[in-house]
Amino acid sequence: MTEPKCCPLETLLKQISGQWTLYILWILDTNGALRFGELRRRVDGISTKVLTERLRLLESIQLVHRQHQPTIPPQVTYTLTERGKELSGTLDHLYALAVRWDDGGATDGAGKTLAAL
Repeated sequence: MTEPKCCPLETLLKQISGQWTLYILWILDTNGALRFGELRRRVDGISTKVLTERLRLLESIQLVHRQHQPTIPPQVTYTLTERGKELSGTLDHLYALAVRWDDGGATDGAGKTLAAL
């Protein structure tokens, strides 16, 4: 018996739904090429270990490109690939939604704003 084929949306969501992943993509989308240290500073609250794991994942699924310059100290720059740039419009819409919800416009049905959750 063969396994049912996975829905492409399910596969994509599994790849990009990890904590920090969409935020990292959005930071790279809005800022362009960033060195590791600058990216870590912009993703406030992320550990070096988790940022490294997320960047490796994003590189493995061809959403992020890692450019290594063999200098002393080594210089590593991260950018979105063409495939990663395809998410740009979606990331822009998510950002606009986040701003709208942060303004207190959305509620949880009990009158409590989602920004407070």
